[in-house]
Amino acid sequence: MGRKNKTYSKDLHQQVYDRLTGMQAFGESKKAAIADGTAQDKIFSYNTYQTYWKHSKYFVAWIKEKYPECTTLRAAKKHANEWLQEREDQGLSAWTIQTEAKALGKLYGIKPEDPDYFKPPKRHRAEIKRSRGDRVRDLHFSKTNNDELIKFCQGTGLRRSELKSLQGRDLMTREQIEREISRIEAMPERTEAQDKHLNMLRDTRMFDCEYFCHVRSGKGGRERVSPIVGKNVDQIVARIRDTVADEKVWQHVNSNADIHGYRGDYATAIYKSYARTIEQIPYDRVNAGTGRRYQSEVYVCRKDEAGKRLDKAAMLICSKALGHNRIDVVANNYIRAL
Repeated sequence: MGRKNKTYSKDLHQQVYDRLTGMQAFGESKKAAIADGTAQDKIFSYNTYQTYWKHSKYFVAWIKEKYPECTTLRAAKKHANEWLQEREDQGLSAWTIQTEAKALGKLYGIKPEDPDYFKPPKRHRAEIKRSRGDRVRDLHFSKTNNDELIKFCQGTGLRRSELKSLQGRDLMTREQIEREISRIEAMPERTEAQDKHLNMLRDTRMFDCEYFCHVRSGKGGRERVSPIVGKNVDQIVARIRDTVADEKVWQHVNSNADIHGYRGDYATAIYKSYARTIEQIPYDRVNAGTGRRYQSEVYVCRKDEAGKRLDKAAMLICSKALGHNRIDVVANNYIRAL
């Protein structure tokens, strides 16, 4: 006789795979899903899917070893927080624990505000190890042989995935952008997608430069146009122009290249280009409690960076270039040595 319930003939690995692939909603509007309450059951980015799938497999492997009697996702659920706590006790970074908590939260439909959602440790800037100082991988990376790649990254600020997918057609000039803005603005009616594209193009007016990279699928599937900056602009532009329109600008990106570190160099250069000295920023607001005037456009860093003050306007410009929407992400992860 066969099983009455065929679901349970699948092992845990297959059950997790089916659950996560069933949530794939690549290309759909996350904003619309949040509005109609279906976002919790969907994964909108392929990179996010890959990350959740990877960490969910770690959880399944642990279940099979420690609780082999658990053969269903439902039975394994009660051990999720135990696994996360064990991962924290092993000394894994707060970033990794946060990611794994989100992966299992998505897998089991547990929201961060739910009482049984694992409360991961707080993430602190001082604990960030990526792109800080020399690492073992640096021993296997020649800066001389990869000089053009390094300069390209420092001048464009692209993520690794964006760098790998950049094509010859993705170079845009200021003139091209302004023509496209005029064309869309002249339309008697515009769709929501066209308005979104128009706003993205208008953001380029923040930057005082001539050339841009069109990033068609950034983090979370977001599109943006990022400025090409620095003293190597001509070399970068030549590299893109010399690439056939539908071919990749970089056929190979060295896995040991510190791409995140180069993004930090890019962010810092942009911030310095647009930042005012703190003394130049006006005291434009009044504290209702104390009656004292203060600078609303000054960002005050906290924790290990306590006391450092940054120009919010320059941080916003930097954030747009990097493909982020929050200035605190720029302060905590990219701007350096100020």
